Amino acid sequence: MKQFFKYVLATIVGIVISSIVIFLMFLGIVGAIVSSADKKEVKVEPNSILYVDLKQEIVDRGSEDPFKGFDFTSFQPNSPIGLNQILKAIANAKEDSNIKGILLELDAVNAGAATTEEIRNALIDFKSSGKFIYAYSDTYSQKAYYLASVADSVFLNPEGMIEWLGLRSEVMFFKKTLEKLGVEPQILRHGKFKSAVEPFMLDKMSPENREQTLTYVSSIWNQWVKGISETRGISADKLNSLANNMEIFNAKKALVNKLVDGLIYKDELIATLKTKLGIEEKKDISSIELKKYFKAPEVAKRKFSKNKIAVIYASGEIGMGEGDDDNIGSEGLSRTIRKARRDSSIKAIVFRINSPGGSALASEVIWREVDLAAKVKPVIVSMGDVAASGGYYIAAPATTIMANPTTITGSIGVFGLFFNLQKALDNKLGITVDVVKTNDHADFFSVFRPMTAEEKAVGQMFIEQTYQTFIGHVSAGRGIPVEQVDAIGQGRVWSGVNAKDIKLVDEFGGLTDAIKLAAEKAGLENYRLVELPKQKKLFEQLMEDMSAEAKAWMLKDELGLSFKAYNRIKSMLNNQGVQARIPYDIEVY
Repeated sequence: MKQFFKYVLATIVGIVISSIVIFLMFLGIVGAIVSSADKKEVKVEPNSILYVDLKQEIVDRGSEDPFKGFDFTSFQPNSPIGLNQILKAIANAKEDSNIKGILLELDAVNAGAATTEEIRNALIDFKSSGKFIYAYSDTYSQKAYYLASVADSVFLNPEGMIEWLGLRSEVMFFKKTLEKLGVEPQILRHGKFKSAVEPFMLDKMSPENREQTLTYVSSIWNQWVKGISETRGISADKLNSLANNMEIFNAKKALVNKLVDGLIYKDELIATLKTKLGIEEKKDISSIELKKYFKAPEVAKRKFSKNKIAVIYASGEIGMGEGDDDNIGSEGLSRTIRKARRDSSIKAIVFRINSPGGSALASEVIWREVDLAAKVKPVIVSMGDVAASGGYYIAAPATTIMANPTTITGSIGVFGLFFNLQKALDNKLGITVDVVKTNDHADFFSVFRPMTAEEKAVGQMFIEQTYQTFIGHVSAGRGIPVEQVDAIGQGRVWSGVNAKDIKLVDEFGGLTDAIKLAAEKAGLENYRLVELPKQKKLFEQLMEDMSAEAKAWMLKDELGLSFKAYNRIKSMLNNQGVQARIPYDIEVY
């Protein structure tokens, strides 16, 4: 009997191991097929249109990992697309004689305000070729309409609508939740605007937070209104009046008020495109989707050059360690910058930052390498949707800082967040904790007791020292007095427009503009781009990402809209200690 169970157990273990191996082989084969397909060059037929649909998440840099964002329910790839890929594709389409125009079919744009701005500017540049852009949707979100407003003709479904109401920013507060759980947040901070900790200590915005939020949200709205006013020929006052009076929900009113050029159905759109392209009614339109066009051959290829410009991407929260595509690691990123500084073939660096900040110490480690690099070659910072707090910390020493008018930046401030779980464990679970210690403050950072007044004083002193270091770096990097940095600091968040006024930003522009400026600063007419950090090999990415993606998918499926709140709480719990971080996850609706 013993032998029988031994063989049964061995068989079960063998089946489990075999299943795992077969599953990994299957994923490897699928990954290899997808990877091979991605490398295959796409042929563009003459008299084609480029079809642009921006429903997929847009990140700064597209990933080569076929399982990034993989949907495990349908086993379909749903990977984010890179802004770098989109800008390159639109620029290529401008020169591609086979592409006659662009069709934007937009209802929502899965990107931040500054990313949307960069795509919009690329489309405006595309129009300088004389080629057309048409836009169509059943329903335009505000962000989608801002993008669509550059089109030569904007069309809407006769029963559709345009969401045109103004912008809002919503903040979720957890004070009462923590009280119910018996969790005590112990908060230290410098800066009356440093509101990253407010969700844990208040149940609504402080007056200072409300003031700064209204300022930057209004700045973004004014930028959108200005852009639409210029391309559609509608006054800013009229656009604000339409939003205040909720007049554009009806498609006919959108037409009357000149927000659209026609109310048509999809078949009528196709007929209109055929006429524009000179195609017979019975023939099909030749089109290519944006994501497929990424693989089309470059029309205006640069001559090979030994001179390089390195585009270094820094996306996500800042922490210690190596980091990955979604998070900035102090060790990994600082090593990348250091190698670029030492590489004599790299003549300039474009440092693309899209980060709300994070660990103050990790930011300091990265700052040091940026500072050293800027002393030997041009370092141009290109700010994405958000480059604030720690994200601004690492930008400060750059040669030039570029941002979009709708970039969120600043937040020059520091805070410390520690949780005391003593009451939660005792009252909710009946768990008590005792301690033996050799010295009075050996358990300073314990989560099982509150800090003493003396410990809070020491912690606050460390916060003040870190803040002074922060504003000192900004003062040295920007060439403005420390007192002035302190006045515009205090944790206050600014839009790109406001930041330029107070000298936190030098110029407006996107990634493409930053690359051009880097070439100019380095005195380069011919150069090639290298994107860093280097992305990992397919199988290496597969092994690292598979379990993480599956876990994230299950949580998203289970939590739905609450998944963002879960990530926010998890992030704050993981990042206890001294932080240089933006107040909260900023989303513009």
